Amino acid sequence: MSSEQIFEQAKKLSVAERILLVEDIWDSIAADKETIELTQSQKDELDRRSEWFDKNPSKGKTWEEIKADKRQSEPNPEP
Repeated sequence: MSSEQIFEQAKKLSVAERILLVEDIWDSIAADKETIELTQSQKDELDRRSEWFDKNPSKGKTWEEIKADKRQSEPNPEP
């Protein structure tokens, strides 16, 4: 199936289902760390944020917590 065919099928989903699909696709891309190369400035920013979070653990949320919050606030996808 081509990406165009997949996209046409995806457009038939509800907005909530499409959001979940995009999140799942993005997670699958992020899981393949070998294909993602960060620039030095991106690495520096990640280091800065990681250090801030280590110093202020009660002021931030993990990515998993953010996703869970978002999914709970969204209406359930239509069957």
